[in-house]
Amino acid sequence: MIFLLGSTGYVGQLFQRQLTEKSVEWGTLNSRQFTFANKADLIEVLRIKRASFLVNCAGYTGKPNVDGCELDKGNCLEGNTVLPSVIREVCAEVGIGWGHVSSGCIFSDERPGGGGWREDDAPNFCFRHPPCSFYSGTKALGEEVLGWHETGNGDNWPFWKHKSDPEGYVWRLRIPFNEIDGPRNYVSKLQRYENLLQARNSLSHLEDFVRACWSCIEKEVPYGIYNVTNPGSVTTSDVVELILKYGVNNKDYKFFDSEEEFMSKAAKAPRSNCVLDTAKLQGAGIHMRPVQEALEWSLKNWKREK
Repeated sequence: MIFLLGSTGYVGQLFQRQLTEKSVEWGTLNSRQFTFANKADLIEVLRIKRASFLVNCAGYTGKPNVDGCELDKGNCLEGNTVLPSVIREVCAEVGIGWGHVSSGCIFSDERPGGGGWREDDAPNFCFRHPPCSFYSGTKALGEEVLGWHETGNGDNWPFWKHKSDPEGYVWRLRIPFNEIDGPRNYVSKLQRYENLLQARNSLSHLEDFVRACWSCIEKEVPYGIYNVTNPGSVTTSDVVELILKYGVNNKDYKFFDSEEEFMSKAAKAPRSNCVLDTAKLQGAGIHMRPVQEALEWSLKNWKREK
């Protein structure tokens, strides 16, 4: 049995659907069955239900965006750093594997010398390498407590090496989107903001992301960190052009003149804009559509929120 934490969230609901479509038995936990203060609660449930693997989709993202994390740092730290640590300890006790939905928002820009950030690169948008948002800081710490830390130097940048063989998967999601209009959908957000920040980013089509994560489990690829994004990258204006091309929303899109103007007028916390390398995932035999293809498909099949 596969157990899901955060099964009612934006990513968790897609995991539910994926498992159901594949006729995989799954279960979930609610707040009455598990508290951070009592790991025995979770251990008991997993043993009673004979869980074989745990997928953690839970986390704290802030509402309406990561600025909300700056105002609720306790819950943000608990959801993004403490919870992964508890999951690692509990799964080790029960003797099962785990998969943790992390974030690519622990990086900024591109890798020194060009190209996307790799899984063995140290985050450069985190508490150890400020400035960063509180959200990104806690997500980077969440990866640390799962067993990774900085060691050595390579290409003039510290490497992010694991202390010992990892016991599970760390799946890095990056700016999720799909064809369904909604408050968490990146394409929806671009249509609703008054002004946009021009930036280049890697993105994750939500269903592609979940299918890739499940493939890691099905194919039993080696445990470790994986950048689970659609290959390639796009700018904000690239996405806007596609929105206009497919007639999804023909409003007059306006952009901030600079990131400084964006920060002074529209944001409380710095934003991560970055490109991730996907060679490791592809090397494991798991392939996602190029980001341009995934975006075009989503906009051709756009479904407005009811």
